[in-house]
Amino acid sequence: MKKPIVAIVGRPNVGKSTLFNRIVGDRVSIVDDTPGVTRDRIYRDAEWLKYKFTLIDTGGIEFKTNDDMFKNMRIQTELAIETADVIIFIVDGKTGLVDGDREVARMLRKSKKDIILVVNKIDSKKDEMNLYEFYEFGLGEPIPISSTQSLGLGDMLDEVVKYFDVVEEENEEDDIIKIAVVGKPNVGKSSLINKILGQTRSIVSDIAGTTRDSIDTYFENETEKFILIDTAGLRKKSKIKENVEHYSVIRSLYSIDRCDVCILVIDATQGVTEQDEKILGYAHERNKAILIVVNKWDMINKDNNTYNEFKKNIQNSLSFVTYAPYLFISALTGQRVQNVLKLAKKCYENYSRRIPTGILNEIIGRATMIKEPPIVGLKRLKIYYCTQVDIKPPKFIFFINDESTLHFSYTRYLHNQIRESFDFEGTGIDIQYKERKEKK
Repeated sequence: MKKPIVAIVGRPNVGKSTLFNRIVGDRVSIVDDTPGVTRDRIYRDAEWLKYKFTLIDTGGIEFKTNDDMFKNMRIQTELAIETADVIIFIVDGKTGLVDGDREVARMLRKSKKDIILVVNKIDSKKDEMNLYEFYEFGLGEPIPISSTQSLGLGDMLDEVVKYFDVVEEENEEDDIIKIAVVGKPNVGKSSLINKILGQTRSIVSDIAGTTRDSIDTYFENETEKFILIDTAGLRKKSKIKENVEHYSVIRSLYSIDRCDVCILVIDATQGVTEQDEKILGYAHERNKAILIVVNKWDMINKDNNTYNEFKKNIQNSLSFVTYAPYLFISALTGQRVQNVLKLAKKCYENYSRRIPTGILNEIIGRATMIKEPPIVGLKRLKIYYCTQVDIKPPKFIFFINDESTLHFSYTRYLHNQIRESFDFEGTGIDIQYKERKEKK
């Protein structure tokens, strides 16, 4: 299911970052009275009621300026508007309506996006008289809030999520495997997809950053249906020179959120980089099925030990995803490319695997007999039973006597027992423990 994107937009110093921090529940954006503090776009996952969405904090829009920084911020905000599904247009209720607000409103009307007009700094009933002048925009009824005092935020978010039913209605079939191909720029992601498809779907170029947006391609083979998501390459902020690439980062992470299987493409001539670790870390945190593909293997001088040494080095760098399989390919020559979808399908099957409760408890019972649960303080851990409650990823709940008796070494042991007993290669598993009092 597609996660909606909400952008907070307005001129400088109207309280965008303060509102952003209140919604995500953390002090993520720098809050300062100096215009232009928020330069890089900041985005976080947020939730209201049953709805989950991605929230973007943007820099202030300043139209009448020759300052390069403000010009850059305006371009960034325009791209955020293009990316967003819903826009929170925030104005300053203390200052009142100014020409800068009119310019922003004019730009937003052209976007044809769903817009929520929010009047900030309405700290008391007396301040609500300042709302009426903002009806001039013709953007509906202004919603009064106070970001600093957290007043009116619930009413505002209620209005925002009203648009999500339309945004989230994606009639996607459950039997279609969604695969995101991610990685740094110029590692061969588009070339790999083109080789799989046997046709040119994405532009293939040696210029890093050619693929700016995510491109979905529906594809069928003899046995399965796939959606291949080709994403823009992720690169370090210090190396992002073109404004549009800031939003390539957001869309790449957004593609990981949408996929079932994440294929990380690594350049064999460069090895694992810090960016590779960050990309894979994001997919790991989202509990996606993961396949690691090492491309340009044809460009490596090899001997009998090259493969084992190279794989060992990668595993050391990416030790937090020991469950991910590896495939060494050449998108240029086609070497082992035919195995990419086969292995991705296997990862997906494990990602969707469901274990019967009887068999699961038999395995756990045997594991506790081999290695007794620990005594913590004066109590011994008791495991009443275990059940799988979800898939994509597989999620297990252990019902126990007392959470204080849990020890990380034993929970790791149980985690390993489940992995060793069932095939969960290519996917993380989520294990939770719930206390259940014994009946006397």
